[in-house]
Amino acid sequence: MTERRSDGVTPGRVTLVGGGPGSRDLLTLGAVEALRQADVVLYDRLAPIEVLDEFCPDAVHIDVGKLPGHHAVPQHEIERLLVEHALAGARVVRLKGGDPYIFGRGGEEVLACRRAGVPVEVIPGVTSAVAVPAASGIPLTHRGISHAFTVISGHAPLTASEFTHLAGLGGTIVVLMGVSALPALAPGLVAAGLASDTPAAVIERGHRSGQRTTCAPLGELPVAAARAGFARPP
Repeated sequence: MTERRSDGVTPGRVTLVGGGPGSRDLLTLGAVEALRQADVVLYDRLAPIEVLDEFCPDAVHIDVGKLPGHHAVPQHEIERLLVEHALAGARVVRLKGGDPYIFGRGGEEVLACRRAGVPVEVIPGVTSAVAVPAASGIPLTHRGISHAFTVISGHAPLTASEFTHLAGLGGTIVVLMGVSALPALAPGLVAAGLASDTPAAVIERGHRSGQRTTCAPLGELPVAAARAGFARPP
């Protein structure tokens, strides 16, 4: 039985749900169950939003998605909405693309809930860092070729020492949100010692309609991607 607060309101809760890279097939059972129980859903633009009308049609759906360089709903406002709805007694789902703790600012949202005394849990999601290369037939590790992989964000420019570190690690380098960074990233890695003929690829709209992959040697990848017209997710 659910406890009630002294003011008679049933305490709500927040569940951060990783929605995977966009395909409904990659939603976990835990994610589906959380959505079915939701009263309020705050969703990102790259989350699998097409499932909302199926799994939680009666919930309030709030778009808090961000575009590069344009955050219509700032992070502090997202956190305020999570806490506000939960304190009012709602079962709140924060639906994210990928995994909440991989470049999803999930840690910040968990801390905001805890500071407000709101129960919060995290349901991990299938990260695009692994799923999208797999969808293009690219294994991140392969015996005798790659024994490790590193995941970085393409948003923050790398320093010379970071390029050197990455180039010397070995294994596969996965760059999320990296289309804009590619013109600087590829030559930076080559200058740091990574061979210019290292196999490389750019994948657009992974696990979504219109997925496509362009493969080229690392030194030629920016030109190949530009020629193919690669762009950020819409």
